[in-house]
Amino acid sequence: MEPPASSVLEPRAGGGPALQDEAPAGSAHGCLTDGARGNWTEELANALDEVPLSRFHRKAVLVSGMGFFTDAYDLFVISTVATLVSSQWHLSTTKTSWVTGAAVLGAFIGAVIFGRMADIGGRKKVYVLVACVMVVGAVSSALAPGFLALTLSRFALGLGIGGDYPVSAVLMSEYSNRRDRGRLVSMVFSMQALGLVVGPLVALGLLESHVGAVITWRLLLALGALPALGVIYLRTRMPESPRFQAEIQGRAAQAAEEMAVFTEGALPAIACSSSAPGLVARGGAPSARLRLVGPSMLKLIIGTAGAWFVFDYAYYGNTLSLPVILKGVDPGASVTAKLVWSLAMFLAFALPGYAAAIHWMDRIGHRRLQSLGFGVLVLAFLFLAAVPALTASIGAFIAVFGLSYFFVEFGPNTTTFVLPSEVFPVYWRTTGHGAAAGLGKLGAFAGVFLVPALEAHLGLRPMLAIAAVAAGLGLMLTRLLPEPAQKPLREVSGHLQEIGTVPGPSAAAEDAAAEDEQVA
Repeated sequence: MEPPASSVLEPRAGGGPALQDEAPAGSAHGCLTDGARGNWTEELANALDEVPLSRFHRKAVLVSGMGFFTDAYDLFVISTVATLVSSQWHLSTTKTSWVTGAAVLGAFIGAVIFGRMADIGGRKKVYVLVACVMVVGAVSSALAPGFLALTLSRFALGLGIGGDYPVSAVLMSEYSNRRDRGRLVSMVFSMQALGLVVGPLVALGLLESHVGAVITWRLLLALGALPALGVIYLRTRMPESPRFQAEIQGRAAQAAEEMAVFTEGALPAIACSSSAPGLVARGGAPSARLRLVGPSMLKLIIGTAGAWFVFDYAYYGNTLSLPVILKGVDPGASVTAKLVWSLAMFLAFALPGYAAAIHWMDRIGHRRLQSLGFGVLVLAFLFLAAVPALTASIGAFIAVFGLSYFFVEFGPNTTTFVLPSEVFPVYWRTTGHGAAAGLGKLGAFAGVFLVPALEAHLGLRPMLAIAAVAAGLGLMLTRLLPEPAQKPLREVSGHLQEIGTVPGPSAAAEDAAAEDEQVA
């Protein structure tokens, strides 16, 4: 049942932000007219930026974060799976790398394609679609009869994982207030931490249960479908991004009403009838079909995508190849021992890094934290490469490599995900994030193949020196980006917001306006 067209809801008790206590200038019966659209969009954006944290924000973190649980779970178990299937199917080193890297390659393509789709058709549709793709990819991987089927299924899983990056990050960013945006988006990403713990624990449990290598690897892959399957329904119940609705589709009042419902009153709504004249703007909404990519936009793309590429080369290459690296330190270690060491490093170093990033990111600054993390990685990798004793003892190696693990999470692993969700304008936000995430995954794919090859041909220490160079490049690329911490999204990308506006109404706004005219 729709509320009366002439009313505006009062601010909630406790002093939450109100859009306005009365209809804005240029409105009729509390509803937006063509002349007031810009004011109304700004009122909605301001209210979103100042709204206190609510149960809605926490729910959005959980629902969005399940994709990253799947990503992290898969990241850890695939090394074990690759070891088991290479023995079962007698795979060469190249084929084993394909088993390990197919999902990463799929993520590169998925991030780019689904990121662009979300800027054209809306965030919510893609939000649900990528979860479905992840379920199909995980189940088909577990049932794969041979190398080719497993590789293709892993590629399909990667498409969904890659697509989840831009949509989940941007939706959370556009739901968030300005003060806590970095914390909330990093909380979505930190769901990786749960996957990084559950993955090796499940692998250890199955290996120690002696159910057999075939059942072990198939169960490991099948269980990856559960988190995505669990949130498909919840994602259908989440609202479309209010900023996308207001600024691209021209539905500011509708977005405000929906958010008032889903935030349970934390954000007041404009109570307008959907058939009231002027609810949807007839012109001025930026079209998602045509955009100018000038020097400023290219600078953002190079800064976000370049930093993510070089970071993921070092991070994914070293993480996915950790069994190979540990074998170089301790050639006699068993698969179980390597899993225990990996889990111990994560619990001792990476988990505190995630927690520190969530707590301090918005205070330190997002770009500044990324620079700090890259700087420490350069020093850690150079130290490991320059001091032979550190790679001759498993304890010394884990201590220094683990320190780098802390600053991976308290630094670029988190910030390369957060920054692209903030620095691009709304009409290019998921496209830009998808490009950055896609290039990052391409770097990870390169690392999956190059790190084992470099370790085999050059040795462990030269390979770590190359990782230090990659981290140094990331430090330089970070300087291309603005500092968005605690700033409104429209302010961060303000100079690009105007560039992206093309004359005339957007396609979405035109269609919505036509529907309203028919109703009226």
